[in-house]
Amino acid sequence: MIIGTVAIVGRPNVGKSTVFNRMVGERVSIVNDTPGVTRDRIYGKCEWLTQEFNVIDTGGIQIRDQPFQVEIKAQVDIAIEEADTVVMLVNGKEGITNDDIFIARMLQKSNKKLLLAVNKIDDIAQQPNIYEFYSLGLGDPIPISGIHGIGMGDLLDAIVASFEGQPVAQYEGMISFAVIGRPNVGKSSLVNAILNQQRVIVSSIEGTTRDAIDTPFERDGKHYVVVDTAGIRKKGKVYENVEKYSVLRAMKAIDKCDVVLFVLDGTTGITDQDKHVAGYAKEAGKGIIIVYNKWDAVEKDQNTMDRITKEIRKEFLYLDYAPVAFVSALNKSRINTLFPLIDEVYDYSQLRISTALLNEVIADAQITTPPPTHNGKRLRINYASQVAVAPPTFVVFVNDEELLHFSYSRYLENRLREAFGFDGNPIRILARRKN
Repeated sequence: MIIGTVAIVGRPNVGKSTVFNRMVGERVSIVNDTPGVTRDRIYGKCEWLTQEFNVIDTGGIQIRDQPFQVEIKAQVDIAIEEADTVVMLVNGKEGITNDDIFIARMLQKSNKKLLLAVNKIDDIAQQPNIYEFYSLGLGDPIPISGIHGIGMGDLLDAIVASFEGQPVAQYEGMISFAVIGRPNVGKSSLVNAILNQQRVIVSSIEGTTRDAIDTPFERDGKHYVVVDTAGIRKKGKVYENVEKYSVLRAMKAIDKCDVVLFVLDGTTGITDQDKHVAGYAKEAGKGIIIVYNKWDAVEKDQNTMDRITKEIRKEFLYLDYAPVAFVSALNKSRINTLFPLIDEVYDYSQLRISTALLNEVIADAQITTPPPTHNGKRLRINYASQVAVAPPTFVVFVNDEELLHFSYSRYLENRLREAFGFDGNPIRILARRKN
């Protein structure tokens, strides 16, 4: 479970992207000595001592007028707004600058939990360099080296500790679903249509979420929570034009939900940003329903629904298991088709298959289509077991993990779907060498 979100903030060239990459364990951010390389916020996940949290890398803030400074500050403002904890990063080799002071004062007004990390303390001789940073008024400086990994454990300990005591949404006995999609596809309208449906009773439960955008409700005797990805709170042309803002909103909503309603705009077609948001839902292992909104504005004949479904399947090959629903949030038509799908996708996400039945299906799959040989060796699956739900996760014990090619793993996934359904849910198959 994601326990919080941390943003890394600082002036250009203090090593934010290096520290970000060290946290998430891969080179996601571009690392370059040229100030201003990271203009947009970049997101990742960090796991530390069994705890998992989101990390946001941001562009550098400078007082003096530089290209993209207005846009960078907008990005940083948004990152700070969405974060639970903010790490201010400074350069231990260069000392305090006016930009550092400006950023520290900006952060102190944010009312967020703040940590101060002094980067580029690459050896013990540079340790005294941290003391002047006490004057920023952000607490005890944490000396680190993003390049060498020195002190990163202390920083990660402090980040995890900063999340303690935060309210966490508890929705026991309820099905939670998130409404996600790029801006202006009709997410808020769809949420309103869902909550305004007849027979829907909206309840208010205090303390269920710190975002105040989750709505528990009851429909036909079942309890649900809709997790809305609300729009940006700050107003102004720069903020409203920050398109990637929707990504973090979607990430946070996806992390909290059981099922994702991924909304497409029927009047504008499918975009690259649609694919980006949908890809995150898949990577998070959530059940997903593709909702084609603004159906009222689409010119239709008897083949339109089939044609659009085929187009969606072509554009989202990696979501071929996701059901497609056609709705109009504007005039509240076909909203009732969503709930049977939400129930079904949720139920499949929780489905457990008995070991005996699972191994029957796996054995039959190998007989029907034997695994191909590779370098003269053939994959042999000795045994299979389901190890998790949400998403359904299976371990196959094999003679050699390297022999389980993607294509055969996909074949096994299809056989599992034929046998057990799992509609709307990704299936994960992991190979382990049999001892």
